[in-house]
Amino acid sequence: MPATQITILSSMAGKDFAHALDQHQAWNLKVLDLKDGIFGKSVTDLTDGEARHAADLINRRGLSVYCLSTMLFAGVLESGPEIFQREHLDRLDRVIAISAILRPALVRLLSPETEKRAEFGNSIRYIAREHPWLLRMYAEAIHRLKRAGFPVTIENEVGNNVFSTPEEVVDLFAALGYRDEVGFTWDVQNLWQMGPYPTMEVYQRLKGVIRYYHLKGGQHGPDSLALQWRTSLEDASWPVIEITRQVVADGVSPVICLNPPHGKPKEGYDYSDLVKRDLDFVRRVIPGVA
Repeated sequence: MPATQITILSSMAGKDFAHALDQHQAWNLKVLDLKDGIFGKSVTDLTDGEARHAADLINRRGLSVYCLSTMLFAGVLESGPEIFQREHLDRLDRVIAISAILRPALVRLLSPETEKRAEFGNSIRYIAREHPWLLRMYAEAIHRLKRAGFPVTIENEVGNNVFSTPEEVVDLFAALGYRDEVGFTWDVQNLWQMGPYPTMEVYQRLKGVIRYYHLKGGQHGPDSLALQWRTSLEDASWPVIEITRQVVADGVSPVICLNPPHGKPKEGYDYSDLVKRDLDFVRRVIPGVA
């Protein structure tokens, strides 16, 4: 099995895009996750000329794009199909054009929020009953991106997100029914913030749909398993090593991506060089990471 690659959100390496690419090289990172900070823009706002310039800078350094992290489908579900059509689906052609230049291995879509998060137990049943248009729009986006040569991953977010449990994640992918064309980006801390503390049982429940794995530090407080403080991965209070070793051993995510930790700053905690510390930690303790 090929070694699992590790990367970071490209903006974590610096605000200047060329410098950020140089920093990827200095840290021996081979693949990129592009979201924002590209010439001061988000990746999906680039002009064709800017995208070609970015591709040239990337290629000259021997790097490649693993994920094009769009913000499509990050709206509020109850805003309705017209808003989602205009603000998300109608922008898909532009995303495909940029992807054709940058050639990502994956294109990321997001999971929306709902104003009624506290009112139901399972958001996917609510979506199927009250907002079936969302499933149709996802299906169209997945089909169009796949036809253009770009597999899709859908990431869980925080706030009032429709993903608050592993069951909701699995139910959405079952409803979509596109196992070969779409997978799940499991941002461990994001799902933790929505409810379930990360465990091996959570991973095993999600394993069948995971395509991409995001990880970051964080600690719970003394009286609850809820996320409270942002920390390095090494000091995290969720089972980073156990879960990540299994993710790598199972080969479910050819690339794993570090993200900035959420939570409140912890008094007296050393936050210096956190990105490099996290990279070194993963490479030191997780067998099979390049």
